[in-house]
Amino acid sequence: MKKDAHFYALLAMARSVGIEKETAHKIAYASQFVDDAKINKITLADDNPGAILSGLKKDFGDSEKIINAATCHDYFIVNTFNYGAMINNTTAFHFVPGCDGESFVKKMRCKKESPIIMDILKAALKEGDPIKLGITLHAYADTFSHQGFSGILSKVNDVEELATSNKIEEDFDPWGFANKLFDQLKYNTKDKYLPAYGHGQVFTYPDMPYLDWKYCFDSSNDFSEEYKTTRISNKERFTGAFKEIKKHLQIFLNTNPQYRDDSAAEVNENKFFRTLVLKEKENDRIKSWKEFMIDEELFEENDKFLNYDENLWLEEAFQYFILEDFNGRIVKEVYLEEDFLDSNWYKYYQGSQWYKKLFFEFALDNDLVIPNEYVDITEIIREER
Repeated sequence: MKKDAHFYALLAMARSVGIEKETAHKIAYASQFVDDAKINKITLADDNPGAILSGLKKDFGDSEKIINAATCHDYFIVNTFNYGAMINNTTAFHFVPGCDGESFVKKMRCKKESPIIMDILKAALKEGDPIKLGITLHAYADTFSHQGFSGILSKVNDVEELATSNKIEEDFDPWGFANKLFDQLKYNTKDKYLPAYGHGQVFTYPDMPYLDWKYCFDSSNDFSEEYKTTRISNKERFTGAFKEIKKHLQIFLNTNPQYRDDSAAEVNENKFFRTLVLKEKENDRIKSWKEFMIDEELFEENDKFLNYDENLWLEEAFQYFILEDFNGRIVKEVYLEEDFLDSNWYKYYQGSQWYKKLFFEFALDNDLVIPNEYVDITEIIREER
């Protein structure tokens, strides 16, 4: 899913069940920020306030740096083609394993509402933390749209005969036929240029809410090329995901009534789901979501919570914020705002670490052993040997 679903649709759904504006925004922002949190390591300037550095050391045992902060991935950046990035980011947040099958690679294939994500979601609802819930709902939604693919380089992701009948160009295409020809060339030569990583070989097809598409995959246990065709309606997947998300948001609100807004208007649910799967470009879908939320009186036209700015939480948390300094995976010699420990960015970082630890714990509970730096599996590996 893309920003129109992870942020705007979730924001609309959170408001529609009666969650007040600021909390709804935190849930939706955390959900979308999972796709935008690309910074993995931050080193801190020595002359940051001592109280803040002490707080960091108390929380994470280190007052000099913040590590393992990233939650997003990129199929075409070489630095993400390493085990740590694939496991801690791509798999944990975007392709939660279904735990089905006998081999490790088969168990790593993402499945709708996999036992791991359902266990994490149950924990998030118990926590009652809007940001932790938003992070978890991103991964939960992606189990609907990314099912069948794996977050590691794997033959599971090697597909054939990709086709669709109703795709529109997501972005302005000044080259027309030339770009379409290039796209086809890329697919015909995919074994050379498109690694079997995530859903890279099917491009962004899983994330287009209106799309009908198909592909062939190797359904054998030993990858002996027993190909099977799967036909997919993204309308069904997106609609199914948000019908379930509505239930989870209602549970969250019922157990955390302090976040209730009794003045929130009841929305036209049929209109919500029509908006969710509109056959439009992403920016046009976002525009439609804003119009929906204004028309349904969930927000006013000039409401600050109605828009997503991927730098908002960064700007609030770090002094002397310069965008170019925060564009890479490593940011050096950073100064923290005085209220850093109470900032949404830091709470997001805390939530991501909470999520990662639970992810690997619940993977073990479901007989999936994934080497990682959050949960000690030394004894398990020793026993298996």
